[in-house]
Amino acid sequence: MNGDEKSQQAESAEKSFEVLMKELESIVTQLEKGDLSLEQCIALFERGMKVSTEGTQKLDNAEKRVEMLLNKNGKERLVPFAPEGKSENGPGQAGETAGSS
Repeated sequence: MNGDEKSQQAESAEKSFEVLMKELESIVTQLEKGDLSLEQCIALFERGMKVSTEGTQKLDNAEKRVEMLLNKNGKERLVPFAPEGKSENGPGQAGETAGSS
């Protein structure tokens, strides 16, 4: 890893999830314009992949923190998320919340 990559990682470590998402949206917009050279597109795509990975890591960390908070009490239980109308627990259980039995 060169010094440039290390400084980018240090910058990204301090960026919030929202800032990373805005950066990713900007990268997508630039790529969609289609007025960049192939090399510029590849560099932007590579940066976008890194930003995406960093955002995913932040989401994973947030999920782990929530799980820890829910497990701290010992009474709550995690219920897998299912989009409206689709329940992994079967019909009639989509509205079940953490802590209900």
